[in-house]
This record gives sequence, C-alpha cells and structure tokens, in this order.
Amino acid sequence: MKRVAVILSGCGVFDGSEIHESVLVLLALDRANARITCAAPDVAQHHVVDHLTQKPVPGETRNVLAESARIARGNIVPLSQLSLDEVDALILPGGYGAAKNLCTFALTGEKFEVNPDVARVCQAAHRAGKPIGFVCIAPAIAAKLFGSEKVEFTIGTDAAMAKALEPAGGKHVPCNVFNAVVDRRLKIITTPAYMLAHRITEAEAGINKLVQAVLDLA
Repeated sequence: MKRVAVILSGCGVFDGSEIHESVLVLLALDRANARITCAAPDVAQHHVVDHLTQKPVPGETRNVLAESARIARGNIVPLSQLSLDEVDALILPGGYGAAKNLCTFALTGEKFEVNPDVARVCQAAHRAGKPIGFVCIAPAIAAKLFGSEKVEFTIGTDAAMAKALEPAGGKHVPCNVFNAVVDRRLKIITTPAYMLAHRITEAEAGINKLVQAVLDLA
C-alpha cells in the first residue's frame, strides 16, 4: 500500500485549497487503495475571502490548519509534525491558498517565497527520492524549490504566468487540462486542473493522471 501525504492550504478556492481539486486527489488516492495523511501548516491565512462576493473580509482571520481540517474531516496533522518516514509521496492541491499561504506567488510575483515548513518537507521528500505532485497553481512551488535542477512543470498554457515562474531555472511545459507533465528524472508531476478546467470532470482527468504517475513513481 502506497502512503501519500496531501498538503492542504485552507478551505476554499480564493483563500485556501481548491475544494474540488482536493477531493478529486483524495478520491483518486482512495480508489488506488493508498493510505492518505492530510497535513497543513499551522499558520494564519493571508486573508479571508467571502466566496459569495469574492472579496476579502476586513478584520477576519482564520487558521490554515483549522480550515484544512474541514476538507480532511478533522483527520489532519500540522505539517511540522509530518513524518516523511511514514509517507512515500506528497501531493499539493491548488487553489489561491497554495499561492498565498503555502507560498507568496499570488502576492509578490516572481520574487515570491515558500513557507518554511512547506519548503522543508518538499525538499526533504525530494532528497529521499519520493515523488511530489503539484496541482493547478501549486507547481509554482515546484518551480521555486527545484528550478535549480531544471525541473519541468506546467501551470497550463498561460505564457505570462509561466514566464514569471521560470527565473528560478525551471522549464514550463504547456499542457492541456486532460493531461499531466511528468518529470521522471526529478519525480515531479504537475497538472493544470482549474488553471484551465471549465468543468469538474475536466479537472478530474488531469488529476487522475497525476495521482497515477505519483503512485507509479513512489
């Protein structure tokens, strides 16, 4: 049985994990009989967005771990406590939380930074030869952390955004919503999902391929 940690960034597309992507990842892993551990940083969200108006809520604060627990049905651990000895692979769903809470790409552009716990866990898993899947905008993290190794990644077909992610040294590979880019050399797998998807079934197609590639390489 493959053991996979799913790293979440909150709950909701505009300020946390994209819920459809997160659930599709969990469903694909469960269908493959993988053992799933959900984890998230125990930090404050960058901000809270009212998903009805799609506008930030002044003065409201939420915790990334507590919000991620909504998706994980309470079965989640702080990312700082995740033991890599107990997992064979990592997957990071997208959503703006990946670009605001797990890293700051949505806030600072190409000079963005990655959350220290996220960087530590991903780099340690990579050094140990464990595959990592990044969904939607989460591949920004792969570009930042593994650009020096010339990682191949995708965020879909947005040329301007791809250009902003390439200064670290990675190579963006255009990819449609139904597929995933598999860097077998580095064991990094990426798929556009809702960077391109107009329907949940479109997001599912690429996510299923990503999950399968992660499990094959684990």
